[in-house]
Amino acid sequence: MYIKRSMEKYIETAGNDFKAILVTGARQAGKSTLLKHLFPERAYLTFDDPILLEEAGREPGLFFRNHPAPITLDEVQYIQHLFPYIKIACDASDKRGLFALTGSQSFHLMKHVSESLAGRVAIFELPGLSLREIDGGDFNRPFIPTADYIDERAQNVRRRPDIWEIIHRGSYPALYEADVNWQTFYSSYVQTYLNRDVNGLLRVKDQMRFTRFLTAMAARTGSLLNYSKVAEQADVTAATAKEWTSILEASGLIAILPPFSNSALTRAIKTPKMYFRDTGLVCFLTKYRTAEMAMNGALAGGLFETFVVSEIIKSFSNAGIDYRLYLTYYRGKDKARESEIDLVIEEGETLYPVEIKMTANPRPDMTSAFDVLDKVKGKKRGKGVLLCLYDKPSNLNENAVALPVEYV
Repeated sequence: MYIKRSMEKYIETAGNDFKAILVTGARQAGKSTLLKHLFPERAYLTFDDPILLEEAGREPGLFFRNHPAPITLDEVQYIQHLFPYIKIACDASDKRGLFALTGSQSFHLMKHVSESLAGRVAIFELPGLSLREIDGGDFNRPFIPTADYIDERAQNVRRRPDIWEIIHRGSYPALYEADVNWQTFYSSYVQTYLNRDVNGLLRVKDQMRFTRFLTAMAARTGSLLNYSKVAEQADVTAATAKEWTSILEASGLIAILPPFSNSALTRAIKTPKMYFRDTGLVCFLTKYRTAEMAMNGALAGGLFETFVVSEIIKSFSNAGIDYRLYLTYYRGKDKARESEIDLVIEEGETLYPVEIKMTANPRPDMTSAFDVLDKVKGKKRGKGVLLCLYDKPSNLNENAVALPVEYV
């Protein structure tokens, strides 16, 4: 069963405005399925097919004569030598929507795209399924918690008492087919990721060591990114851990959140935070085999925060917006006490502080760190939000509101 993706209308519009579109994202995020659904009349070719890959490598010019545009090309990270030919085809025609491309590895792929297709291609990053998409809703605004946003979201929000089932299951579309085994899916996913994506970006000689590194990173989701500690657990150097972290980010498995920076906050920590993009993968790697184990485990708080941050990131990506331009976090010492704000959403001159708590009993003191943003000159503090497991919106004070996590 096809699940409608929030990004569809933006891709369709881009197909009318650009000569090529590129959909990137993690393996199994649904890129191919999305393009097949949007462009069912087009020929579809995947370079996962070794025969097709060999044909494209042997005679690129002949390949495009045999497979003329408009066409959908899947897994184009394997055929980056064809990008100049795609450029030639785009320049030779006045038509729009000639090529629909997908790619799982953005690290090297984006370099070739920027060199060959600049000005000709619209680029989208497809995340896993959002809670909104799973519920089938049409609401598609990025999570910027204005009063207007909260009022509009209240009109179509759906309460999910099974939120930990969603957190444990994960966000890959295949997991929402009735006959898919969770354990088998993630076991196969990790093996495919190691054998194809990782080795496509960097030849890792010891895959067991990389698997330990991947597991160590999963256990630290929602934490400050400490390369030395991860390296020690994985038995690699800090330099290797840093390089491998770039692989995880490039292949769409993790997001790295920079610290909020401002000259008024002189004691702010400069270390970024790391979040996995899929909580189901975290549960698999950390051996939480059921939703109940995940909910009651030592990593529960980090998992809940990871889920919420991932949903907020999806809300931006699905609206065609780069979340990196809006999202940071803050941690530092203020008035001799350490303060932390899980997320700072910056829109124009307004800063919206967000705290994430796995609690059904929100309290005003949980937002006490928000006032540190009042020091930032040239910016104003918007209403702060505590995202939690409470069942309805509740004003904590005049400057902060508690919202159910479903409001993302």
